[in-house]
Amino acid sequence: MSRQDLYLVFGGTLVDPRDNVLVDPDNVDVAGVFPTYEGALRAWRTKSQMNVDDAYVRYFIAPLHRLMHPDDDS
Repeated sequence: MSRQDLYLVFGGTLVDPRDNVLVDPDNVDVAGVFPTYEGALRAWRTKSQMNVDDAYVRYFIAPLHRLMHPDDDS
């Protein structure tokens, strides 16, 4: 069976906009899990644009397949 790539898009309010530390990790906003980077990027852009005026809110794309298959180089 071939490897499946998955991307998680999540975000929330940061303690300090210079660091990637969330104020309340128990209440992270999960935009979803996407099978392609392009889909994840669209969701990230949408969520980021919705919060463009708040420097303390940031969204991230996490490549879940790297956690699922840590020995793969891709």
